[in-house]
Amino acid sequence: NSLHTDAYDEALALPTEESAKIALRTQQIIAYESGVTHTADPLAGSYYLEWLTDQMEAQAMQIISDIRRMGGVVRAIEEGYFLREIADASYRFQQEVERGERIIVGVNAFQDEGLQVPIQLIDPEVERVQAERLARVRRERDPIAVQMALEGLRQAAREGRNTMPYFVECALAYCTLGEMMDELRAVYGVYEEPVLV
Repeated sequence: NSLHTDAYDEALALPTEESAKIALRTQQIIAYESGVTHTADPLAGSYYLEWLTDQMEAQAMQIISDIRRMGGVVRAIEEGYFLREIADASYRFQQEVERGERIIVGVNAFQDEGLQVPIQLIDPEVERVQAERLARVRRERDPIAVQMALEGLRQAAREGRNTMPYFVECALAYCTLGEMMDELRAVYGVYEEPVLV
């Protein structure tokens, strides 16, 4: 139901104004010049698309069956199933790219050696100003309201209640995201992927 086009430099740094505008214009060309938005399902009836969908559904059902056979999602996580599947898929993908079996434009085909991507560097002054603003908020906020809001969040998490109202209270008390996450870590701990040998 939506389309987002990443800026060409997004993997390297925060997008520049120029790259963000190119990404936006790409979306606008697709939406306004192709006519794709004038119909609810522009690819309806496409044999190839239907075949791809059927293939994806069959593979998804196989994965779901495998997980059920293992005893469910929790057991699959404990056995490292997801980590292993993701690692294997990443390895296969990279091998296909390196062998030229999977074409990635600009990476293993149609490369432009002379292209220089301008990197947007953030002025260190911005970091200093933001750190000062955070320190000021922490100094000026009501410490009792902060403590009460964080305690409410911790208690809601402990009791398995809906934590969203408590997140709102924390935000209104100017608790930081780090402080809120510390409360959840205190209750739930930190998940670590099992090491596969």
